[in-house]
Amino acid sequence: ISTLLMIIKNLIVAAAVVSARTYADFTTEATFEIKKCDIHKLDEAPATQVVMTREEGLQYYRTMQTIRRMELKADQLYKQKIIRGFCHLYDGQEACAVGIEAGINLTDHLITAYRAHGYTYTRGGTVKEIMAELTGRRGGIAKGKGGSMHMYTKHFYGGNGIVGAQVPLGAGVALACKYLGNNELCVSLYGDGAANQGQIFETYNMAALWKLPAIFICENNRYGMGTSVERAAASTDYYKRGDFIPGLRVDGMDVLCVREATKFAADHCRSGKGPMLMELQTYRYHGHSMSDPGVSYRTREEIQEVRGKSDPISMLKDRMLSNNMASIEELKEIDVAVRKEIEDAAQFATTDPEPPLEELCNHIFYNNPALEVRGTNPWTKLKSVS
Repeated sequence: ISTLLMIIKNLIVAAAVVSARTYADFTTEATFEIKKCDIHKLDEAPATQVVMTREEGLQYYRTMQTIRRMELKADQLYKQKIIRGFCHLYDGQEACAVGIEAGINLTDHLITAYRAHGYTYTRGGTVKEIMAELTGRRGGIAKGKGGSMHMYTKHFYGGNGIVGAQVPLGAGVALACKYLGNNELCVSLYGDGAANQGQIFETYNMAALWKLPAIFICENNRYGMGTSVERAAASTDYYKRGDFIPGLRVDGMDVLCVREATKFAADHCRSGKGPMLMELQTYRYHGHSMSDPGVSYRTREEIQEVRGKSDPISMLKDRMLSNNMASIEELKEIDVAVRKEIEDAAQFATTDPEPPLEELCNHIFYNNPALEVRGTNPWTKLKSVS
């Protein structure tokens, strides 16, 4: 027995030495050449030579994989009729959310449309809370009452279901930042389908007049519901749509391009120069929502081509492996850990109880005495507690 224990001990020590040597052999940071942004009303553009550390790369990889796996699990649960109602998936666009978050601070503010699961996660929500919200359970991030389109965290003002309506709200948050003088900013996201909304142009005007610290970001995934951008917009140069507002057109499939452009825009806003517009050229793999198969207005070959040539996770993985910043085994370990986290969250989301009826009207007001709320008919009374 003592001999066996000695052998085991030697093996553990040897493994630890190999492991330490392997991690020490990795490149701690590398410089990458990224695609140049197209610019509008700017004298300079974001850098094209950028540095990424090994820790940053691993963090971006894990976050993007988590969003991807979470959305694929949501797709599965929806098809099993465990998730009901509206559900808009973010897979394919992960580099946008992760790149934006890498370019701003968690104390900055963000508001988006209804494709919001990824941002709920990057803003500090947990996979468990998001999945439970999708299934309408008590442990959900909005206590099971918001669903796919209405999730919130600190400094994250949701998912919003009305097309384009989050943009003026985001300008209001930016106005609050300026009023308070706290050197914070607000990122307002919308899609190419919302880009023709009148309220967005009204917001541009106010933001420019008041020099608000606002970054307006159009996530151009090439289709507004089932309509291609070419059929919907007379001008598809969304980054120029601000007219008097400077703009950037960015490769939204490259997390480093998005990060550098966001840093550039954030510096512009914080220096008191006013708002900036960004167009992220990206792509969604699923249909517009779960009721859209996504192949009636585009071909399967088009989707496969984007997956094969521009997938944001594959692009980052290739960069890290080719620059000796990680090993295949290490990335596989991350994949396994992410899948376990998703499975555990799905288990919770399908077993956690639904909120009881008596909680239906709670939290209508903040810090308010309890009040009576009329039900669906005059003789049904419900109670609302702050």
